[in-house]
Amino acid sequence: MPDALDATPYDALLLLSFGGPEGPDDVVPFLENVTRGRGIPKERLKEVGQHYFRFGGISPINGQNRALIEALREDFAGHGLELPVYWGNRNWAPYLTDTLREMVADGRRRVLVLATSAYASYSGCRQYRENLADALATLRAEGLELPRIDKLRHYFNHPGFVEPMIDGVLRSLADLPEDVRDRAHIAFSTHSIPLAAADTSGPVEAHGEGGAYVEEHLDVARLIAAAVRERTGVDHPWRLVYQSRSGAPHIPWLEPDICDHLEERHAAGVPAVVMAPIGFVSDHMEVLYDLDTEATAKAEELGLPVRRSATVGADPRFAAAVRELILERAAIERGQDITPCALGTLGASHNVCPVGCCPSRAPRPAAAGADSPYA
Repeated sequence: MPDALDATPYDALLLLSFGGPEGPDDVVPFLENVTRGRGIPKERLKEVGQHYFRFGGISPINGQNRALIEALREDFAGHGLELPVYWGNRNWAPYLTDTLREMVADGRRRVLVLATSAYASYSGCRQYRENLADALATLRAEGLELPRIDKLRHYFNHPGFVEPMIDGVLRSLADLPEDVRDRAHIAFSTHSIPLAAADTSGPVEAHGEGGAYVEEHLDVARLIAAAVRERTGVDHPWRLVYQSRSGAPHIPWLEPDICDHLEERHAAGVPAVVMAPIGFVSDHMEVLYDLDTEATAKAEELGLPVRRSATVGADPRFAAAVRELILERAAIERGQDITPCALGTLGASHNVCPVGCCPSRAPRPAAAGADSPYA
């Protein structure tokens, strides 16, 4: 098509992420941002911050976002897509409100948002939409002209997200000792969330039994396991497991935990495990600590060989996928009839979050959805 690289009506892409500290002095203020309103004492935050202090007080997520932005800019330039890329965070600099203020000053009026979370959930989607609404409310109070903001659909089953993870699992299997490789188990890991949040994730029709959050992860796990079987001729057993649980112990969260799962698999006679963090876009703190440090230490204690496969990060295929998602959404906004790209059984996700999608316990305004007050 002559307009194949036309992003009209959009004039900017905003990478929206969680944020993280970039030095020891940032750790407690960052955690105060993350836990604001929960009344957690500073001394407790210092204890929680040990995960960050272990790595010099630096979260890898900011560096990984910078690498992804460079990959996006390189891909866009190489394909003739003229679309500036901005970056804003929920909990640390560059803060979302500051970035939106900058975008308004630069004359951006139609903005597409790429969140660094591939799946449907409150914390991975609606909370970012609430952050956008809060930022827009601040800009409105300042008398600024508000841009229209749309959010790219969930990309968990886009080939550019799935294929790098397949390659990562294959590399990890190949790195295991040959005598245990073909009998290795694959533990597909993602962030645990409360059962109540899982059950209400995604559109209303997807609620119940883990909701869209669990079903989307299971679909990706099936895709990867099938690809590994096709490319190696070995049918590896697998399970979706969870990590990084936080919060009150009496509240039920998704299980099994990765460390408990390693113990159970070792007791069942499994000779090796590949940990595949399919729920994470990049190797941020939950991956470095909960898998590379804590789970790996558990495996060493058990005498169980483990490998951890790579996340997608700034893989050029993921950058290309983002470009394709942008062009797809732009074409839809222009009224063109297109076929969205998606693997697996679930099909392409919705472009506009419907009313009732991933609700919060205390309803708050959320932008970039059917219930947005900033249409």
